[in-house]
Parts: sequence; structure tokens; C-alpha cells
Amino acid sequence: MRHRRPTVADLLSMKGQRQLTMLRVVTLEEAEAAERAGIDLVSVPPALLGPEFREAAPSVFAFPGLEYGDHVTADDYIRAAFKALKAGGDAVYCAASLSVIRRMRDEGIPVCGHVGLIPSKATWTGGFRAVGKTAQSALEVWRQVSALEEAGAFAAEIEVVPAEVATAISKRTSLLMLSMGAGAGCDAQYLFAEDVLGQNRGHYPRHAKVYRNFAAEYDRLQQERVAAFREYAEDVRSGAYPEKAHMVGIEPRELEEFLDKLDGQEGTSARAR
Repeated sequence: MRHRRPTVADLLSMKGQRQLTMLRVVTLEEAEAAERAGIDLVSVPPALLGPEFREAAPSVFAFPGLEYGDHVTADDYIRAAFKALKAGGDAVYCAASLSVIRRMRDEGIPVCGHVGLIPSKATWTGGFRAVGKTAQSALEVWRQVSALEEAGAFAAEIEVVPAEVATAISKRTSLLMLSMGAGAGCDAQYLFAEDVLGQNRGHYPRHAKVYRNFAAEYDRLQQERVAAFREYAEDVRSGAYPEKAHMVGIEPRELEEFLDKLDGQEGTSARAR
């Protein structure tokens, strides 16, 4: 059982030593499961952070994501980053400009950047498709990693890049490289909990691996939900609900006194009209 949450320095010291595990979690239940399963790193929406999150997952290293477009100026990003760190985050994910990352570095905020397929900027790389499949585009990924390193980031997610390219880059940078569909030559493997759990009913990305079928379980639970609601409605209509056990009782003497007084008040009201 782990007792201490790793620091940025701890993570960087592990570079090249072993593969770290990382999940995107969005609920306290998922965070607790990640903690109990021994997951090293989690990406979280900032709103999930707080005392309950840290009670559920005391020793996982958490990256709250500063969603691109939700913030405009560097001051906006810095304000959001400090809020997330105070709420229990350990570093922030940020896909903003290098100038923003430099500002956060100057404030001592640990930043994880993003290279390769960046969903919020996918229009520049041809949509939701692999990046780095030509020598020229692979060199561009390397330039982005080098720029993040110079700007002061300590880590970068590298998404949907050929494994050979990602491996070569990871070996040549001091950044902790988090692979999402970029092979095993990086420093961590990153998947979404919803994919691992099989919660989707549609398309799964190529790099996803499904370990459970929660979608089927959700369908079964929905059927049970409908059946329970239907039985409840039928009980109400037939008079089977509520039963005596579902109602509050009153002593016969108290009920008699109440009804006598109620009848007396009704008579007084009638005379007044």
C-alpha cells in the first residue's frame, strides 16, 4: 500500500526506469479505483478535485486539465492553475501557447504540455488522425517537444504518433513523455477510464484496450430501472403501495381527539360563513 504521493522530482527520476500507468478519471469512484489498483498518474477535470478526491485517492499524482478555450489570458491560466493545485492537484495539463507555459513556469507551476494529435487543435494536423507519419511531420513533433522543454514544462502527452518516432523523441528529451497511442517507448501509458471499462457504445480509438463491458451492464441496469418504475406505478394504481409499514402511525386516542377537534372547527367555520 502506498503512503506518499510522488513529486515532480520523483517522477522525473523514474524516467527510463519503468513504465508508469495513467488514466483519465472523471468520478470519485474511478479515482478510488485507480488508487486501489495502484495507478500512478491520473488526469482529472478540475471540478473533481477537493478533500473528497484526496480522501478517495491520496497517493495518485493528479493532472487537472486546464481545458483549451476555457481560459484566454496567461493570468486566466495562472489563476486556474493555482486554484487546481490548492484543491489537490499536483501539476496542470495545458495546451496553451508557449508564452503561457513560460509564465506558469516562472510562478513555479508544474506544467504538462501536449504534442502530436491535440484534439482541440486537430484542424491544423488534418483532423483526428495520426501525426508524425512522415519525416517532416515527425520532426515537427520533435520541435514541439523541444519548445515545451525550453518553455519549462516538465512533461508532455504525446498522442497518436508512431511508436518509433515517440521512442526516439522520449530518449532525447528530459520531459516525462506520456504516451496515448504512441507506443511503449515513452515513460507512461495513458488511457481513458471510460475506454478501459467499456463504457462507450460507439467507436473506440485504435490505442484503446477494453477490459470490461460496462455498457452492457448499464443497459441491464436501465432495463431493471424501467421494470422497477413500472412495478411501482402498478402498485400505486392498485393500492398495493403504500402499505401499513410505509406509513406513520398514531395512537387511537390521539386520532380520536384530533378528529373531534377537527369536526368542531369545521362547525365553527360553517356558522361563521
